[in-house]
Amino acid sequence: MTDDPALLSDPALLSDDEWRKRLSPEAFRVLRQHGTERAGTSPLNGEKRRGRYACAGCGQTLFDSDTKFDSGCGWPSFYAALDDAVEAKVDRSHFMVRTEILCARCHGHLGHVFPDGPQPTGERFCMNGVALAFEPDAG
Repeated sequence: MTDDPALLSDPALLSDDEWRKRLSPEAFRVLRQHGTERAGTSPLNGEKRRGRYACAGCGQTLFDSDTKFDSGCGWPSFYAALDDAVEAKVDRSHFMVRTEILCARCHGHLGHVFPDGPQPTGERFCMNGVALAFEPDAG
């Protein structure tokens, strides 16, 4: 993750040029331009270790591995986000209405949430793997 003072103070204020310097081209396209990675391409789909998933842009911790599940959709999926870690926004792109999920700290695009997940929430946070960084538990 990051301890960069610019990111920790207010990463939402970074310019596109500053983000391009910090992110890979694919991560920039997803996080800053609301892109989507190709289904099935993230190594995080098969990640089974215990740990936490953070925003690849700013390091904000977003999800715990205990809430990760295999939804079969081709992207890392979780049934719950950590408290105050993400923000939801109505997304009317692509001729449909969906709920977009953004990092609460840097407002980077992470993916979308759908009402077809497992209990206890019934939600499926379908996240772009390139927008996430995995932090395994020490052990």
